[in-house]
Amino acid sequence: MSTLLDTAGALDRLAQAYADASAQAAFAAIDAHAHDVLGHTLCTINRHDAAQMRVVRLYSSNPAAYPPGGSKDKRGTAWGNHVLLECKLFVGEGEAAIREFFNDHDAIRELGLQSVINVPVVHDGACLGTVNFLMPRAALSAADIAAARLAGLLALPAFLTLAPD
Repeated sequence: MSTLLDTAGALDRLAQAYADASAQAAFAAIDAHAHDVLGHTLCTINRHDAAQMRVVRLYSSNPAAYPPGGSKDKRGTAWGNHVLLECKLFVGEGEAAIREFFNDHDAIRELGLQSVINVPVVHDGACLGTVNFLMPRAALSAADIAAARLAGLLALPAFLTLAPD
């Protein structure tokens, strides 16, 4: 897994991305930093369109399967209420959890993904978006969840100042 040099390199890339005011570079650096710990297969970062109760994909580590610009309607869903409105972390372990909460569960399964952590990026009581990690293993640890939460916090400056509306 991660070494101190891996972490330092990822944080250097993140610092440079923020210095250059590049949301995409910041999101890629956050993905790389979290990958050192999580070993995830897919990372997506979504902006929350509160007026439409939709999420719009700003970044994807797999743009062929989940291209930036794609969106999902979350109005009236348990996941949308939990993550977007209540600003709570979502952890889904195993195929049954993914099937229950995600309409694209077949696409997720086809990528060999069995667990998910969705981290709401919250500012002033509102969810600005989510940082999402999907892993090929079904079980997640407390360290996995902590690493994902940290990634969400690292993304906050990009949402506040850099991410497009």
